[in-house]
Amino acid sequence: MEALTIGGSTVDGRFISLASGLVGAALGAAGVVTGSAALGAGAGLAALVAGVVALTIRPANSGGPGDTVAGSAAVDGELDATRRQVADLQSEVAALHEALDASRASADGAQPGLTDLTSGLFTEAYFHVALESRLAAARRHLRPVAVSLLRAVEGPPGETVVAPPPNRLADAIRETIREADIACRLDDGTFAVVLEDTPENGAVWTAERIRRNLVSRHGTHTVWAGIACYPAHAFSSDELFRQAEAALAAAQDWRQDRIEVAVSE
Repeated sequence: MEALTIGGSTVDGRFISLASGLVGAALGAAGVVTGSAALGAGAGLAALVAGVVALTIRPANSGGPGDTVAGSAAVDGELDATRRQVADLQSEVAALHEALDASRASADGAQPGLTDLTSGLFTEAYFHVALESRLAAARRHLRPVAVSLLRAVEGPPGETVVAPPPNRLADAIRETIREADIACRLDDGTFAVVLEDTPENGAVWTAERIRRNLVSRHGTHTVWAGIACYPAHAFSSDELFRQAEAALAAAQDWRQDRIEVAVSE
């Protein structure tokens, strides 16, 4: 399976298998989110196994000694890069599997485990497994990850605080964040956003853009946000979430819009 001949051209079979594995993983993850959970996740895992197996196949050496050394170094570099990509996809599929298990466990309850019915965003069960997955990838690539927790009330805060319909803030978040980011609504009504490859200043600017989007569409609202970043404020997902919660609590001590960032220890 080292090489295939297609239309007179020789193609390395390892990379064909790997490409199939990556595509299968993406389809499997999409299947989980769109409803074909068991079938889609199973297909994704099977495809990843095929990709990893393909990486273990080494091509036969040809040419002189110099060509062999240079070619081996180039192939090793490509294999390292593709192995990292496969590892990232494995983490994502594992997170989706855990969220799927949570969905099955709550099948007798009022809400499914993956999607919040009132906002259309992911649930708290999905948030925690997805955050752990994103942190695992961030550690491998030495990239930052930010968590932003948001709450809002209609108008300025006063004696009577009126919470807006959940879909208002949910829509503002969806229109602001990138496709690679994750938006969830937690069990207590707090909105949580996981921002990939985003440091502290980028997370603050994203929270402010969400606030502006909400106000421009629905009038005066007060928005509070608490932000914590990996690795600046915490190294584990649980501690990162606790730091963001503490920052949000500090923001809500103010009687106007406020974005608080966790304190580095």
